[in-house]
Amino acid sequence: MATDHPMQLGMVGLGRMGANLVSRLVRDGHTCVVYDVNESAVTRLAGDNVVGASSLEDLVTKLDEPRAVWLMLPAAITHDTLSELTQYLSADDVVIDGGNSFYRDDIARSKELEASSVHYVDCGTSGGVWGLDRGYSLMIGGEDDVVARLDPIFRPSRPGTTALNQRPVARRRTGRRNSVPALRARWRGPLRQDGAQRHRIRHDGGGRRGTEHPRPRQRR
Repeated sequence: MATDHPMQLGMVGLGRMGANLVSRLVRDGHTCVVYDVNESAVTRLAGDNVVGASSLEDLVTKLDEPRAVWLMLPAAITHDTLSELTQYLSADDVVIDGGNSFYRDDIARSKELEASSVHYVDCGTSGGVWGLDRGYSLMIGGEDDVVARLDPIFRPSRPGTTALNQRPVARRRTGRRNSVPALRARWRGPLRQDGAQRHRIRHDGGGRRGTEHPRPRQRR
């Protein structure tokens, strides 16, 4: 079922997960502007409701303000890509980092972008090659109002579309608390002082309980 609130999103990084996220969003009625250093990846994905971009600057110019740009990149190149991207962004734009960045890097980037009034949302994304059909488990950290603004984008990305509980998402790496409705992922267990979580419980697209990441054993 198509969304009642169609949005526009920029996607940087068109590997399997990035490309599949775009496909899920377009299927839900959203439009995307996409960029990848591999031009053939952009060409393959461009089509109905998907506009290709030739550079980060071109991607930003093709997005309406306030913009939302999702980075789906390896952690090793996220910093340099973000540094270039922020040169073209304006106040109240949002950057979503969906990669596997270290949480301390997320905190530092959030503070850096705050100086330019650009919002930063940390969105740990898992689901692999099966995410296109099953959806992705999202762990989101960011300002409440910004995350709420992006909710129409996050909804079609998650596993399942019906019978989802309205449940707040606990604190994640950025140390903020968000009330994002119906996300198919939640943290379990106490927070450490550095804001990281020890383990979590995830649910798959069928609504069944997933596996629990066990706590490390202590040596005696």
